[in-house]
Amino acid sequence: MKAISSRIVKGLPVGSTVSTCDNSGAKTLRICGVKGQKTVKGRVPAAGIGDMVLASVKKGKPDIRKTVVFAVIVRQKKEYRRTDGTRIKFADNVAVVLKDDKGNPKGTIFKGAIAKEACERYPGISKIAKIIV
Repeated sequence: MKAISSRIVKGLPVGSTVSTCDNSGAKTLRICGVKGQKTVKGRVPAAGIGDMVLASVKKGKPDIRKTVVFAVIVRQKKEYRRTDGTRIKFADNVAVVLKDDKGNPKGTIFKGAIAKEACERYPGISKIAKIIV
């Protein structure tokens, strides 16, 4: 997994709800855990753009509901700073559902913009993304 060049603020703690922007069948996800996150005792792990999370599907098609899936955060409301000094924030918190933990997306169409940092880290997402910000 490639390192992210920006300083991403972790704006989505475990337990937060995010929507999806793909056609995988899931509509709403709840974050259960953050892959690769190490914290001190008592601190709740949090995710930001480009982080892989374990999430349970809360709303969606009946065959995918109540399952635990891997997902990547591609947009977040909390602003973060890029290395060139610009600050980026999106209108909503959005994730993309993955087939496996390798980073291959389950859906074939993404709605809306995808952050550049998520596309740098996961090439499978960047192949399908139409708008990269």
